Amino acid sequence: MTIESQEPWWKSAVVYQVWPASFKDSNGDGIGDLNGITSELDHIKSLGTDVIWLSPHYASPLDDMGYDISDYNAINPQFGTMEDMDRLLAEIKKRDMRLILDLVINHTSSEHAWFKESRSSRDNPKRDWYIWKDNANNWLSFFSGSAWAYDEKTKQYYLRLFAETQPDLNWENPETREAIYKSALEFWYEKGVSGFRIDTAGLYSKVQTFEDAPITFPGEKYQPAGPLINSGPRIHEFHKEMYEKVTSRYDAMTVGEVGHCSKADALKYVSAKEKEMNMMFLFDTVDVGSDKSDRFRYKGFNLTDFKDAIINQSEFIFDDETGELNDAWSTVFIENHDQPRCVTRFGNTSNKLFWSRSAKMLALLQTTLTGTLFVYQGQEIGMTNVSPKWDISEYLDINTINYWNAFNETEHSDEEKAELLKIINLLARDNARTPVQWDSSENGGFGGKPWMRINDNYKDINVASQKDDPNSVLNFYRNAIKTRKLYPETLTFGRFEVQDYDNQEVFYYTKTSNKGQKKMAVVLNFTDREVEYPIPQGKLLLSNIANNITGKLQPYEGRLIEVN
Repeated sequence: MTIESQEPWWKSAVVYQVWPASFKDSNGDGIGDLNGITSELDHIKSLGTDVIWLSPHYASPLDDMGYDISDYNAINPQFGTMEDMDRLLAEIKKRDMRLILDLVINHTSSEHAWFKESRSSRDNPKRDWYIWKDNANNWLSFFSGSAWAYDEKTKQYYLRLFAETQPDLNWENPETREAIYKSALEFWYEKGVSGFRIDTAGLYSKVQTFEDAPITFPGEKYQPAGPLINSGPRIHEFHKEMYEKVTSRYDAMTVGEVGHCSKADALKYVSAKEKEMNMMFLFDTVDVGSDKSDRFRYKGFNLTDFKDAIINQSEFIFDDETGELNDAWSTVFIENHDQPRCVTRFGNTSNKLFWSRSAKMLALLQTTLTGTLFVYQGQEIGMTNVSPKWDISEYLDINTINYWNAFNETEHSDEEKAELLKIINLLARDNARTPVQWDSSENGGFGGKPWMRINDNYKDINVASQKDDPNSVLNFYRNAIKTRKLYPETLTFGRFEVQDYDNQEVFYYTKTSNKGQKKMAVVLNFTDREVEYPIPQGKLLLSNIANNITGKLQPYEGRLIEVN
């Protein structure tokens, strides 16, 4: 019996994330929708996808593009109807895939009926469903400025760690938790979804003294709340309760967005015996080079920093002494709706050859790491960041806009502004949110005139031009995922060990199957130069360059070798 057949289905799954507004527009209104997703399920399936993760599709004013939910049990009319949702779910199941949804339960929209009641008066029964205080502390919002908003009517402040229209729910109140479980989880499980990606999964438990945060950024009015909100005192109690009362009743997949935590904390969240979540997203790789509290405070990184980040994202699932897998599980991802495009961030888009080759090299990296693999829409065709020539007015994400506005509240030189714009262009969430490029026709085949400007390179980078090209990024992803599925014991479940750690040009690691029967080597040249390197001997299983069996790695060359 193989290790794969003994493990739950979600461990060996390949997950494809769809961000609905930008995937495909079926009715010409310029906004992607559920029927657009249904129309392209065969494309998603062709990658080797087992699970689709649908980013928020719920009723929402879309201030934070759906992460501000006004009704957990309704579809955003711009995305379609409940009938469209039922059809999408049925068509996904018809293709032997599953659907997981985004679970956004740290906060709601200020338009949610619960919050409207809560803010209506100080003695409303739902007042305590949110967090109200007479005075605001110095906590910094994740979207810049104060984490508190003043309500003129009731003369108190409410906590909103994100946008002013995203008030935080009060998880200390058991009645609130019960309402969340029933409305946000049970309703959808009963509809037939197979689980959830849990948004901001470490934030529900705040330190109840609500004291000022320590000074991280000297001279600034608001400070990251960090330890006062991340993995707070009751967080594991809350996750255990959610598992016990709801999740445990279903054959579900749950993946929590935790971001950063120690190995000990990671095991509390995702060790099977803890009964909280199946796996977690850690941001070591996507945040490399940035301050953990502020992505736009960016200093850059070298290849050993990148290797450390990859190591940290999965080391907690391996036993320190034996190196074998323990009962925890992790994720493999390098892009999502909150991150820039990986080929721009970690590859090279300066010319067509380097773009194609580095996109494939990153695909080889992702498909050979241990954990559940996540691919974000457009990643499979090597979609890039937006052009550095775009004006700041083209950026629509609330995080980017608020940060730029807060920066400009104080005086800065033209050089400082230009430098921040460069960092925004590299790291802004907007980069992942441009419409998917389906073909070279007007609007990239997305549909009507898109709600957000399409990337200027859609005529060169699109699905149609890559679909039948055996050398395309798309077909490399298909082959890489097929290879991953051929060797699950080594690639999905194998022991991961970095070799030649100090090398700043080549990322070389080995994957060893359980009990050590099979060993593979992955060698990746992260430079734009030819590098002479002692290539491990063995059978070449996958490479992004045909017929190179020399000891010289071409720029951005990657090889997967079954070691003799």
